[in-house]
Amino acid sequence: METRVRSILKYKGNKVVTAVAEQSIASFAALLYAHRIGATPVVDAENHLVGIISERDVIRGIIEHGPALLTMPVKTLMTRLVSTCALDDKIGDVLEMITLNRTRHIPVIDEGKLVGLISIGDVVKQLLEEAQFEVTSLRTYITTP
Repeated sequence: METRVRSILKYKGNKVVTAVAEQSIASFAALLYAHRIGATPVVDAENHLVGIISERDVIRGIIEHGPALLTMPVKTLMTRLVSTCALDDKIGDVLEMITLNRTRHIPVIDEGKLVGLISIGDVVKQLLEEAQFEVTSLRTYITTP
């Protein structure tokens, strides 16, 4: 049975640093710096996902808007059409989504609300742990009389 997103969140936790659409880019950048992260989902007051924004978006914004960017709201740069997953999605399917969409972070949605965030690193780590477990199990099976 393939691992589900729920298992990754159980291990890593479901605490997610978020931004809000009206927050300034300067405030958002400080949030990324303080938490040592590269992207955050953007949510409304009811914790519904409205977008996602990353360091790359800020870099692009600097080129497009110059210093004025710092006072602009997050909604200026955020990506509004976001690929998401659900708690019971298979991690193989999530890995395929990450690869096809060329993204690094996938918000996890349950009953319309943000309940977690998984990254390409989370998925790869889980797959490596599963592969190592299989190798160990096979070695044990082969060497056990």
